Amino acid sequence: MSTTKPRNGVGVHPDRRNMPVDDHQRHTELPMRRGTLATQRKTLERGLSRDTGSMLRSSCLAEDSLPTALPMLLTMVEGPGRLPVDEDTQEVLRGKLRLLQPDSPEVIALFTELSSHIHSISSEENTILLMFKTFEEIWKFTTYYSLGFLDQCMESLLFDQKFWIQSLDRDDLGIEVSVPEDSLHLMVKGLLMQEGSFFASCSSNQIFDSSTCGGDLYLEQGDVAQFEPPILGSGWSVLSLNDGARGTTQKPALEPLIPFYQWFLKSCPENVLVGGGKPVCNFPLRFARGTCRALSEYHGQGPDELSLAAGERVAVVGRLVSGFEWFLGRAEATGALGLVQTALVEPTDNLCESTDIYLDAEERSFFCFKEESIIQETTALLKKNSQSDIGDVYKLDLIPQQDGVKLAKQRSSLEHVDADARLELKANMERILAPCRAPSPHRGTQSETESAADPVLRAPPPSPPPEAPCFTVHTPVEGTPDGELFTPLLSFLEGAPYRREFAVLYGATADLLSSSLFAGHADEDALVAFLSVARETARKRRLHWAQSRACFLLGLQCAGRSKFSQARVYLEEALAVPKEAFADVRLLAALYANLAHIHLLQKNAEKYVAAAERLAAAAMALPECVASAKDHVAALQYALRKAVLTRNKMAEARACFVLAKCHRLRGEDEAALPYVERLLELSAAAAAAEEGGSDGVPPSRVCLGLGRIYGALGRPLLSVCAARRAASEPAATLGDCLGALALVLERRDEVSWLGGGEGALPCHAVTYLRRALALGEGPRGGGGEEEGEGEGERHALSHALTLCLSGLLQRHGMDGHAVRVVRAFVDRRRRAPGLAAGEGRSTLVWLAWLCIRDGQEDAALDVLDAIMQSPPSEHGATPQDGLVLNMRGIALRRQGHLQRAAESYRAADDICEEFDDMSNWAVCQANFGLLCLKAGAKTLAERHLTRALELFSGLEQEGPGLQLVHVLLELGRHYLEQGRLRYGQGCLEWALLLAIKAGLADCHLAATQQLCRLYGEVRPDQARCIVYNEHQLPLLAARGDRSREGDVLQAISEQYLSLGTAKAYRVALDCTKRSLGIFIDLGQREQEAYAWLQAGKIYHMLGQKELVDLYIQVAQDVGLITGDTGFVLALLEAAGDIFHNSSQDRDKAVCFYRDRALPIALKTGSEASRLRLCHKLVDLLLSLRRHDDAVEFAQTALDISITLEERLSERVAYHRLATIYQHLGQWELAEHHYLKALALCPAPLQFDEETLYYARVYQTLGDIIFYNLKDPHDAAGYYHLALAAAMDLGNKRAQLRLCTRLATIYHNYLVDRQLSLCFYQRARAFATELNVRRVDISASQRQISRR
Repeated sequence: MSTTKPRNGVGVHPDRRNMPVDDHQRHTELPMRRGTLATQRKTLERGLSRDTGSMLRSSCLAEDSLPTALPMLLTMVEGPGRLPVDEDTQEVLRGKLRLLQPDSPEVIALFTELSSHIHSISSEENTILLMFKTFEEIWKFTTYYSLGFLDQCMESLLFDQKFWIQSLDRDDLGIEVSVPEDSLHLMVKGLLMQEGSFFASCSSNQIFDSSTCGGDLYLEQGDVAQFEPPILGSGWSVLSLNDGARGTTQKPALEPLIPFYQWFLKSCPENVLVGGGKPVCNFPLRFARGTCRALSEYHGQGPDELSLAAGERVAVVGRLVSGFEWFLGRAEATGALGLVQTALVEPTDNLCESTDIYLDAEERSFFCFKEESIIQETTALLKKNSQSDIGDVYKLDLIPQQDGVKLAKQRSSLEHVDADARLELKANMERILAPCRAPSPHRGTQSETESAADPVLRAPPPSPPPEAPCFTVHTPVEGTPDGELFTPLLSFLEGAPYRREFAVLYGATADLLSSSLFAGHADEDALVAFLSVARETARKRRLHWAQSRACFLLGLQCAGRSKFSQARVYLEEALAVPKEAFADVRLLAALYANLAHIHLLQKNAEKYVAAAERLAAAAMALPECVASAKDHVAALQYALRKAVLTRNKMAEARACFVLAKCHRLRGEDEAALPYVERLLELSAAAAAAEEGGSDGVPPSRVCLGLGRIYGALGRPLLSVCAARRAASEPAATLGDCLGALALVLERRDEVSWLGGGEGALPCHAVTYLRRALALGEGPRGGGGEEEGEGEGERHALSHALTLCLSGLLQRHGMDGHAVRVVRAFVDRRRRAPGLAAGEGRSTLVWLAWLCIRDGQEDAALDVLDAIMQSPPSEHGATPQDGLVLNMRGIALRRQGHLQRAAESYRAADDICEEFDDMSNWAVCQANFGLLCLKAGAKTLAERHLTRALELFSGLEQEGPGLQLVHVLLELGRHYLEQGRLRYGQGCLEWALLLAIKAGLADCHLAATQQLCRLYGEVRPDQARCIVYNEHQLPLLAARGDRSREGDVLQAISEQYLSLGTAKAYRVALDCTKRSLGIFIDLGQREQEAYAWLQAGKIYHMLGQKELVDLYIQVAQDVGLITGDTGFVLALLEAAGDIFHNSSQDRDKAVCFYRDRALPIALKTGSEASRLRLCHKLVDLLLSLRRHDDAVEFAQTALDISITLEERLSERVAYHRLATIYQHLGQWELAEHHYLKALALCPAPLQFDEETLYYARVYQTLGDIIFYNLKDPHDAAGYYHLALAAAMDLGNKRAQLRLCTRLATIYHNYLVDRQLSLCFYQRARAFATELNVRRVDISASQRQISRR
């Protein structure tokens, strides 16, 4: 996962990132709406369609009227009706959109695969605006949109897969993507006009000025033509697809065809695209099967056509398509097979519409799997990914303790579980454990699991046709009868019916004929000569079928040598050879396909249309009408073109299938892809119309085929989307779900959000596992011995699905769901016998563990006790008994029965020691140590945990890495609590190294966080704390925990700021900006505001004053968005602190404190905030020598302190008021407030700081009285009190100063010679000791320093 780039812009709304200026302004003007899906869609349509209805009817569009971006609206929906969910869940979606980084590799890869480009993102509108550069891009995008792939792609992109696992209780929760249809049509039309000509149907009857014929060109409503926009003021050019006539007009009324039709018609050769006249659809049924009746007598014009009498009944072979000139029929009276003109027949009672485009089982199997083989292979694959060690490996007791109230409620609810359900569970367990006699659980051998291949992810290839024999080419020699040379070849070619050996022959190319089917010839001329003589020999012998097939081979050979005229002659001769009827219709189809190709190359439009019409009839009738030769594709395109022009959806689906099959057999997946996508659209529409599906292959099978093609073409995201749709189809079978699951598992290494780790299923698999489990329990046909074998396979599959699904749920904390899954399997056990005894015990052990994790200790103990009471092994205790005892100890410990848990652990410990099972012994010792920790036996716990470490360290295999890391973390935590920091540090660092080596992401993060705590709080080490915090960042990014990542970045920023260097400040600024970007994306306004403020603070420390005010202003704006007055107040105070705590621009703090924060505090009634702000203002104004302004706030602080009974704050307020009055010259008030402050001091004095305060305040009072109020008597009293405090402190300098002043007062003013001499001598003594100048006590020394 890429790290968030710091935002360099300031004051830009986070939801408008990467948006051009004009779009930003347009979206800013729109009010924020969070209404229903319909309301949001209407808003987008109003803003972007620009009077769409009138534009669609207009003949041309102005360039500025076309939308530049297509809005894609995302909505969280749930339930079968896909209704919008509550606003809280919609807000989750908006938060994910804020996190979306358009330039991240994952986003770019996804939208590139969707053939689109992100224009901008509006999270508040739940909208992503997309751009398209070419028509091909929007064509593919609309295809994915119609197939429903966009919903799944957005779900996978925006939400962590854990979200979908944790939302299992929500019915069909998902994202619905919607696009305004009018805007989409406008954009498609604009791109079509940008690329030149396009195809459209006339929306009304129109007359065009013809440039190719004398009269005007007339097109009726619904006729399809090719239109070319005007150039340099000219009119629109029109090309009729019916007859190739051209015309012009100024304002055509047209409606563009859908993008698939645009692509297909543009890809057709000109002779395929144009000609054939206007299709006539007079037959009442569109896609019919059954029997029809001849309207009149008809004599066939060749052996390929069927001769009919009036009223004769004709059975339709394959399908009869309205609008196609011919169909293949069989006369019921004679059984003759041939082509019949559609216009010559009428329907009978048993002629009906068909909804099945597939003609036989082989065609239906083109997209299908063999369900029996897929079940076996998927079972083997799932066993690899399931909990294969559940019956062998001990569990470590690391289940987090639940909150006491929550645990009590959970147990209270479990006590009311139906007693009958518990009895039923016990009965089912008895049935499972009854045959258990094995000493250890059955486990599949390594050869079984390794030999099982992954499920086949490609459709099973059809059985290869028998190889045609290879014939030796001989040069005829005079005197040698021709029959001896050509008898083998003519015998092979003769015969009216089709044989499987002919499949290679009809699909052969000239190179294949020359290299594989014939041998012994020097060059191609010799082969042609040999075939010519063979043809003549067949004609002489009246071997008509041999002659026809020989002519066909000659035609292929000549066409391969580019001798098309000669090839046409041979192929027409093959058609004209007199025969009673053309029994081999596959030869007929091959002849028409090759003739159509030759006519197309020779630009003979009339003959091409005639051949292509007959080939189209064969394509609708024969499963293998056309081989996969490249020359046949154009002929098949004519059939699809005819279906498109006649708007026959079933015929279109049939033609798409034939073309897709043809390309796939040739290995051209890229060419087959558009036809398969269109086939899926048509199949889904037909299934929806039939309310449950058509008679053919369900859409789920086509989805799987499409997913395989996407995978082969390197489009893994679309491959997974196709697989998910296949599994979610209503008509999906068990084989479909398993095939979809296999497809997802094959692509998990290619799709980042599918990564489940090696040997672990991705979260995405939960959908397929649940559906497969449900379908696996459905009704099944069959009987006898085969049914019993099938039941066993399905039960093994159900067991593997259960273990995989429950393991996946347990891994993501869904323990309750996992318990229900396994319980359901145990309940089904009596109806589906066949599970191995060891597997049954292991399944029950797994159920017990899940119950423990879910807080159902009583149920877990029931299961474990049932296992312990099962028939014992003949050899006494088994290793699995130890596993059960260990798990039983965990359950008892969770219930608070510590002694019973210890006994169970001790018994498991003895079994491990008996069997020398070192790895499980280590786990048992660790569990014992953890139990002792819970019991408060620290020393005993340390001994067992240390013993566990010794056992783990002695193991050679890498298996116990996870458990060893957990033990080290617990032991390290214990050492830190005991104050043994060195040992704790060693354990945590050891755990970190092991977690890194083993790739244990969770343990890696846990160890790093513990080390951060160690060096940040317990044993402060700033450098190491920074290192480990920075090491923590990529781990949090990989987990997607961006909120925590932002907090860590803020902590790193604070740590760098404390270093106090310019370089550290710049690093702190970078960290702050990165965290700012994260908070913007997450929509965490408060953290975002503080991050803006922190950045401003750092700029202030760096001296970049021009940016400080800007960042602080943005912080205020973001704070106002929150609407939280208390937060805004705290933010403004913090902004003032930036200047208050600095030595520069301190006066700016007054504005934040007095003009912004204080009014808010007064309005909200926050007295504590007012008090704090007043104190800060007084301190700030005193430092700025603005004493007059300070009086008001000092008095306010005093009043609030008295009201709140804050004694310390009251004393500070009195002292500051006294200081202010002293500077203002109001000596009496200053004296009064100083005395008030002293009166609030605690008595007796407890700390030296309090005594020092007394000394300084009394000295200040003495100076005020003596120097300002001229009262030596009172001043002497204050000086005496100050001297007493100074003597108590032992401060000799203070005593020197006070003794000097007292000596001066008594010598000059109070005239007490004795006291004066006493203080003078004491002052002389201090002066001598402190080495200061001579003491002067004359009256002139009145301006003494007042320190």
